Amino acid sequence: MSIKSLIINPGSTSTKIGVFEDETLLFEESLRHSADVIAQYASIVDQKDFRKQIILDLFAEKNFDMKSLDVIVGRGGMLKPIPGGTYEVTDALLADLKKGVQGQHASNLGGILARELADTIGVPAYIVDPVVVDELAPVARYSGVPELPRVSIFHALNQKAVAKRYAKEIGKPYSELRLIVVHMGGGVSVGAHEGGKIVDVFNALDGDGAFSPERAGAVPSGALIKMCFSGKYTEKEVYSKIVGKGGINAYLGTTDFRGVRKMAEEGDEKAAAVMEAFMYQISKDMGAMATVLKGKVDQIIVTGGIAYNDIVIDGLKERAGFIAPFTVYPGEDELLALTQGALRVMNGEEEAMKYE
Repeated sequence: MSIKSLIINPGSTSTKIGVFEDETLLFEESLRHSADVIAQYASIVDQKDFRKQIILDLFAEKNFDMKSLDVIVGRGGMLKPIPGGTYEVTDALLADLKKGVQGQHASNLGGILARELADTIGVPAYIVDPVVVDELAPVARYSGVPELPRVSIFHALNQKAVAKRYAKEIGKPYSELRLIVVHMGGGVSVGAHEGGKIVDVFNALDGDGAFSPERAGAVPSGALIKMCFSGKYTEKEVYSKIVGKGGINAYLGTTDFRGVRKMAEEGDEKAAAVMEAFMYQISKDMGAMATVLKGKVDQIIVTGGIAYNDIVIDGLKERAGFIAPFTVYPGEDELLALTQGALRVMNGEEEAMKYE
């Protein structure tokens, strides 16, 4: 018997939804919200009724019967650090999404909307592998400053999805593989997967690792401290240099990697140098994760939007190909990944995780 699911993936100025029958997409929509409309709401959670109504309006327009759904899945948000998996949106999880215990982010609305809509038709609501998935080995948490432990915030949904996809394709359990997974999009994360867990990963938001189109990654800490206390910048301005205006954006004034490649191919030496540094830093991160896995790496998996760029893939292989063979899954199909997480529970392949 097939399972029909509604997937809700809220972004800062859009709400993406998809309706699936098993893994077959029936339809999807990206519902756009103007900055002026979003600005009317004092907090992320205040947007809930507005976003819920536009979903209901779309279903009315399409004459779609919500009662035909078996499950509703939302993008997970800024919860407490939790192991990877599919989580039922319980009262405790719902309360922490509303509070935003690790910060306010549009993805917090995913589970909130899923639960509210699911309750109206009596079906389960889930979230899958939110960005706060934390499976770090104890040794990986040491940073050198006890008050500043290393944290795990990264592209957990896509990293887990492609790792499990690879495991399924080769007919081996994910838990038996030792993988390095590289996600390259607006942010970059490089993780070491072992025993079905991501035992180490570079913080893709504002912490460490390679720079990306819009994030600085690791920067010289002493120089950063001096910048913070120079009196030239506010806290917000310094943070924007790390997240948003950092990385490739800081060097070239763009976050469009396709544009960077075009600039380099047309003879822009600075763009070519930044591309080379981008590949260089990611390769170093891959080498670091190879040491986490003690050199025993079954496969390197590369994913995300920049994985479509053959020059980058070739550059990574040139530096890190000695570690393990490469498998490339370009792009990130978050709607499908969320669907698959729910299906694994609904079909009895996995048990739903408990949020406590």
